[in-house]
Amino acid sequence: MKKKAQAIQKILNDLFPSPEIPLEHKDPYTLLIAVLLSAQCTDARVNQVTPHLFARASTPKEMIALSIDEIAAIIRPCGLSNNKAKAIWNLSKIILEKHKGKVPASFTALEKLPGVGHKTASVVMSQAFHKPAFPVDTHIHRCAKRWGLSSGKNVEQTEKDLKSLFPKKTWNKLHLQIIYFARKYCPALKHKKEKCPICRLLD
Repeated sequence: MKKKAQAIQKILNDLFPSPEIPLEHKDPYTLLIAVLLSAQCTDARVNQVTPHLFARASTPKEMIALSIDEIAAIIRPCGLSNNKAKAIWNLSKIILEKHKGKVPASFTALEKLPGVGHKTASVVMSQAFHKPAFPVDTHIHRCAKRWGLSSGKNVEQTEKDLKSLFPKKTWNKLHLQIIYFARKYCPALKHKKEKCPICRLLD
């Protein structure tokens, strides 16, 4: 299994040597908001919406000056806008009151914020604070199963399996590489095994 993981990692390094963070942001707070908005929404759509939101409010203090309805109206294209707006307003208030206006750099504190689950916290820890984390989204979950790296029935198990297979120092880069690879070569639908640089080598 480790050999297979190394072979897969080599292909990913060749194809995506320096993967960029797909959500546009300028600091940990704007990244946190963008990741929260990306739930059940494409990164491309989030990147269209966040400039409008951040033009009005790009700090927790500015955010709570808006009403939840105002936030919901701006983020409507991302879906689930009422729930997301409530979470954004409430987490901004908590960041101001409990964390001196700064996004906390710990899993425990992040996961206590409204609307922030383990995956969102992992993305922020990895991409904003450069701490080793392995956020598993649907793309990564699908590929890990397809490539025989995990038989995890849920993302928690898949995360555990992948962390045991790959060196810790590569996790942050690797999770982005797999997302980009999945979108380009290994989609959920209309996947052509013979055209996938990884799947075609696994028989």
